[in-house]
Amino acid sequence: MANATLAPTDLSSTTAPVPPAPVTVDDTGIPADRLTQLMLKTLYIGEATGTALADRMRLPFSVLGPLLEAARVQMQVEVLGTTSATAGAAGYRYALTDVGRDRARQYLDANQYVGPAPVPLEAYVEHILAIRAARGYIDRDRLRAGFSHLIISDELLEQVGPGANAGKGVFLYGPPGNGKSVIAEGMGRALGGDLYVPYAIDIDGQIVTVYDPVNHESLESTGDESVTIVRSAPRDRRWVRIRRPVVIVGGELTLDMLDLSFNPISKFHEAPLQMKANGGVFLVDDFGRQRMRPQDLLNRWIVPLESRVDYLTLHTGRKFQVPFEVLIVFATNLDPLSLADEAFLRRIPYKIPIGDPTLAQFTEIFELNCRRKGLRFHQVMVSYLIRRHYTPINRPLRACQPRDLIDQVIALSRYRGHEPVITREMIDAACRSYFVDNDLQGPETDVPEPPEERIGVH
Repeated sequence: MANATLAPTDLSSTTAPVPPAPVTVDDTGIPADRLTQLMLKTLYIGEATGTALADRMRLPFSVLGPLLEAARVQMQVEVLGTTSATAGAAGYRYALTDVGRDRARQYLDANQYVGPAPVPLEAYVEHILAIRAARGYIDRDRLRAGFSHLIISDELLEQVGPGANAGKGVFLYGPPGNGKSVIAEGMGRALGGDLYVPYAIDIDGQIVTVYDPVNHESLESTGDESVTIVRSAPRDRRWVRIRRPVVIVGGELTLDMLDLSFNPISKFHEAPLQMKANGGVFLVDDFGRQRMRPQDLLNRWIVPLESRVDYLTLHTGRKFQVPFEVLIVFATNLDPLSLADEAFLRRIPYKIPIGDPTLAQFTEIFELNCRRKGLRFHQVMVSYLIRRHYTPINRPLRACQPRDLIDQVIALSRYRGHEPVITREMIDAACRSYFVDNDLQGPETDVPEPPEERIGVH
């Protein structure tokens, strides 16, 4: 029983080595000709100063300077002038010549990736292995801090903690609406720490983008980064500092989403979801409701779960492996035995039932949501809600219901043009809209509602 309502406790701390900044072309791990191709494609978009070009490619100018000079000798790049802001070649304004534009178009025909320079596959693998080595373990205090924004029992935490520590696989099952998804997110918060992910990876000249602003929460600063580039940044800016990822998918998940995605127009790849979740948590929500057989999805994870390695294939047919440093969480309201056989369930060692909240927990969740919405809490309103809308038809308590009903009351109050206030009449109206099996005919009228049973904003 859980309910995500308040801002999570910040457990951030750098838990993996910081990628050092390259100083020379050799330091990047990418051949000079590939960096030159990306540089010309970047200039094809428009002229730029040396510092601006370095910023676009996330490389120090000490790396780009020799490449620009070589391109000038080959009549591919010309200098249009200089700026007074930056001295030396970093302050020159560079543009493509006709020869350079022809060459850039050829490179764009090969692939249209333009952006931060990639890192080599070997550097990515080494970094993920370093994350694995620096991960550490979760104790009770750290786990409780990660779940401080939830109402969750100590008994459940005693089951969740070992599963998060093992990092192998967790099955959360039970009735809908009791917080299986937010418990999985809580595991990611309990793991804590910051990670670095590359914008893109180079694999034999093929580009695979990794950083995804949808699934990754960037922790990058927005300060004056151009000065940092010229002075050789203390870290490699081809990597993005992010919060430990928690990637969530539901019924829309297909097997294709777990393989590299190749765009035939742009001609570069995008990393699959589990690769984007490396170092964090990958939650398969509503498991069993995907547009595929559960067995097919489960079979996809047998090798990664046992070997901690995932195998991917480029569109060229070239296969490669990456570390599988992911805590996979399956969440379902179906019977696990109906979704997988005993052989596979053995490979997911932690199977945790998530039951309905007790009345005391339901009340605490209601109070927590009132506090979040700026409403006063009163036990009388919860008692009325239970007596009128739950007890007569033996309706089960769900952890999501306090939040949803309070939201209904607030929406109705705003529609009627008055400040949000919780009364018996408003609770009745919210329940009529929320529950499809509600048989309420009208509010209780035998006892008048005293003023102290009205809950308004502070």
